[in-house]
This record gives sequence, structure tokens and C-alpha cells, in this order.
Amino acid sequence: MPGSENSAAACGNKIMNIAEFLLPGMPELAFNRKALYDYEILEKFEAGLVLTGHEVKSAKMGHLNLQGAYVVIRGAEAYLLNANIASFQPQNAPPDYDPLRTRKLLLHKQEIQSLIGKTQQKGLTLVPLRVYTKKAKVKLEFVLSRGKRKADKREKIIKREVKRDIDRALRQKF
Repeated sequence: MPGSENSAAACGNKIMNIAEFLLPGMPELAFNRKALYDYEILEKFEAGLVLTGHEVKSAKMGHLNLQGAYVVIRGAEAYLLNANIASFQPQNAPPDYDPLRTRKLLLHKQEIQSLIGKTQQKGLTLVPLRVYTKKAKVKLEFVLSRGKRKADKREKIIKREVKRDIDRALRQKF
């Protein structure tokens, strides 16, 4: 990205979210870090999220949790389950408001058909990765993924520790 060094220097002492720096105009509202640890990502998808007015306000305030959430396809429609969007103002929330309610995803028919075919394969699942805004719309990025085995997770941790030890040794050497 040309001029990214200037942009980074221009922010000065301000603490800046790395996602906002990499994707300007698309601030990240929530990120599912656990998904990167538990799943091997095969393919990414973007979908619109159907929310009520106070859910949009709450999501833009960051009162959104994707941990434990997943995407399912029922019939010819995709849904987000177990995503927790807290009420914007709990005192003014509708009395029947459920923060864990099922939310519809907006996708093209071709995308849904391809997802149906791909999720029929054994061991593949749809996991939400992040929620962000794009042109004042709330979007969900979800991934087609395969669960990692415990040995894969341990191997990744060991590689990270070895890399950290090597970097530490190189820093002490110079």
C-alpha cells in the first residue's frame, strides 16, 4: 500500500486499531479471536446482517460478542446463531428483547447454493470471524473452516515459542 509509512507516522501517539489502519473506512466492531485458534480457515465470505435499530447502535458501540457463534443454512437462507448483541439502552429495550436471537444474513442465491454444497462435506463448518461497518452497513465476515486437532494447536504453540526464543536470542546477541 503506497504511502502507508506516512499514514502510520501521521497517527503519531494516537492508539490506533490495526484493522482500521489496514482497512480504512471499515472499522471493526467485533472479532472472534478464538475462531483463528480453533479452526483452519479455508474460504472467506461477506454477508449483510439484518438487525433492528437499537441492535445497530449497540453493535456500533462495540457491545457485540461473536464467541461461540456460528452460521447455519436453513432452506435457502443463512442465519447467525448465538451472537450476543447487548441492548443499546437496557432501560429502553423492548421487554421481549433477546440478545442471543437468531439473525438473518443477506447473501446472493448463488453464494447460498455454493455454501450448501460446501457445508455438506464432512468436518466443514461456517464460523463468524468479524463484524465491521462498510458504507454505514453492518457486515459479517464468516469463514468456511475445518476444526483443528489438539495436536495442530500444540504444534502452532511450539512453533510460536521457538520463534520467540530465536528472536530473543538474536536481540541479546546484538
